[in-house]
Amino acid sequence: MSGFDLSGKVAVVTGGSRGLGLAIARGLAEAGAAVAVASRKLESCEAVAAEIVAAGGQASAHAFNAGRWADCDRLFAEVEARWGGAQILVNNVGKSPVAPSSLETSEELYDMVFAVNLKAVFRLSALFGAQMKAAGSGSIINISSTGTLRPDPSFAPYAAAKTGVGLYTTTFAQELGPQVRVNTVMPGPFHTDATKAWSRSDGFTDYARRVLPLGRGGEPQEIVGAVLYLASDLSSFTTGACIKVDGGHSIAKSGDSQPPS
Repeated sequence: MSGFDLSGKVAVVTGGSRGLGLAIARGLAEAGAAVAVASRKLESCEAVAAEIVAAGGQASAHAFNAGRWADCDRLFAEVEARWGGAQILVNNVGKSPVAPSSLETSEELYDMVFAVNLKAVFRLSALFGAQMKAAGSGSIINISSTGTLRPDPSFAPYAAAKTGVGLYTTTFAQELGPQVRVNTVMPGPFHTDATKAWSRSDGFTDYARRVLPLGRGGEPQEIVGAVLYLASDLSSFTTGACIKVDGGHSIAKSGDSQPPS
């Protein structure tokens, strides 16, 4: 189990102040990594960083808008200045607004979905990936969604953008190897503060019991094991891979739809 020890490593987690990102940030810190928590609201990142430090870990807080190229450059510069670079990057931040219909999807919403879900994955992977490759090692972990496997008309742009995340995993794994490994974790329906409007509903509970092999949605801490595996040397021969953490959502009975994860 010593393979999960991340002491001496720096991990950047985007969207690390809430939901799955918060669980990932906590898990990496508990494994010994110093964690750079990046999210849109600086005060939320500062609260998470303070929690990690109070528990005996190391952390820093960074205001970050995933839809802005300049924010990606600034985050990279801040992490370099504070920690001297990073050995782990978790591209977790994402957004999945649901439109009434394709016809009623505005250009503003469409552009925002693609910017938030794709732009930072590309730019941060390029920046931190080049730094890791020059240093001789590193791990990039992209968080996708089973919405790419079970798309629904209500969130088509989101599913398309998350499909692009998987494509970036493949291309960066080729570009940055052999020094840097790049992999995807694909969550299914999880209970988070962002999904509670539907994930705690009677309708979803019934859906999960009927068609998901594990019969329920996931809890945020249940994503952490996959991320720790990919961040650690235990996955030293794993790159370009996708690990589904979805309670069986990807193999659920067809014909049933549910909100995006």
